[in-house]
Amino acid sequence: MKFEELKLSKKLVDKTKEKKFEELTLIQEKCCPEIINGKDVVGQAETGSGKTLAFCLPILDKIILGGGLQCIILTPTRELCVQVTDVFVDFGQTLGVKTTSVYGGVSIEPQIKKIRSSEIVVGTPGRMLDHLRRQTIDFRNIRFLVIDETDKMLDMGFIEDVEKIIRYAPKNRQTLMFSATIMGSIHRLMNKHLNNPIIIKTQSQVDKSKLEQVYYDIYQQDSKFSILVHLLKENTAGLSIVFCATRSESDIVAKNLRKQDVNASAIHGGMSQNKRSQSLDSLRNEQTDVLVATDVAARGLDIKNVTHIFHYDVPKTSIEYIHRIGRTARAGEKGKAITLLTKPDHDNFRRVQSNDELEIERAEVPDFKRVPFIRKSNQYKKDFKRYHQNYHRR
Repeated sequence: MKFEELKLSKKLVDKTKEKKFEELTLIQEKCCPEIINGKDVVGQAETGSGKTLAFCLPILDKIILGGGLQCIILTPTRELCVQVTDVFVDFGQTLGVKTTSVYGGVSIEPQIKKIRSSEIVVGTPGRMLDHLRRQTIDFRNIRFLVIDETDKMLDMGFIEDVEKIIRYAPKNRQTLMFSATIMGSIHRLMNKHLNNPIIIKTQSQVDKSKLEQVYYDIYQQDSKFSILVHLLKENTAGLSIVFCATRSESDIVAKNLRKQDVNASAIHGGMSQNKRSQSLDSLRNEQTDVLVATDVAARGLDIKNVTHIFHYDVPKTSIEYIHRIGRTARAGEKGKAITLLTKPDHDNFRRVQSNDELEIERAEVPDFKRVPFIRKSNQYKKDFKRYHQNYHRR
């Protein structure tokens, strides 16, 4: 389906041509017409499916210039907030529509000024509530409410904040929810706050012809980092993302990689917003080659030219695994997902492998040089114990 068939503003269609977007992705093709027709929509889509544009274009097309604040978009993380804002600013400037972002970790005063002249505000739940309590944002004319990455929003404990924010919005609004999974609490949220929603699901597609998936069964825990260094130094083309289970482990791994002359930076929720932004910008500008991240910090991020995904700590579910590997092998390019498996990871890995869609082949452990791995605190041991303790309670 072509963008011209959506009967959007010519300026928006011209912008899609300028960006060289020729045809709609599956989630865009299914969602856009329903949103244009004013329906409440719940969309299930993976990272990299083009879901942001699926709600961006129809909303921008309906914004009334000079009509005040008309659209609120909630995101679980600051990085996703900035990313969604960038898309709306990029496409909205052709129409004169102003979008601003609100999130914590930075001064609130500049946000207050920008809100006054914006038709669209993208924000994280905590900072959005802060503005509502200060009465520095007015929901009276809100016509569109979007809850992005809903499942991650709930996983992070934002359900009460989201409920409070929804209560500020007029009832005669159009509500859109996008999530990687639609179950349990998401159904309850949907039934409570949406009006006869259209539920749209797209299959989570792992292109096996483009994505190579392997795992290394490493018998010695202290060899994991050495093998990671070896594999990273072998990968000279493209960018790599290394996923860790905890904030402290992300910092420790990144620091040790730099000591091995690997140009790495970390990103996680415990960092200041400026440091998180610097890490992302460095990777996007290819000033660094490796991003060491937690799942929460990296959720929903669109980073181009990622050729390798490393699971330094194995995710707990196949859904999280698919989220991670969805950051490579995109737009027709090839990618590789590598799992570094030691004894504490086996339970998680069995759950990942239970997904029939995944084909993860065992690879022979390469010859590698042992390198030092230095820890300066006992925090990782505590995090690691907490990360795995749930297995012994089953």
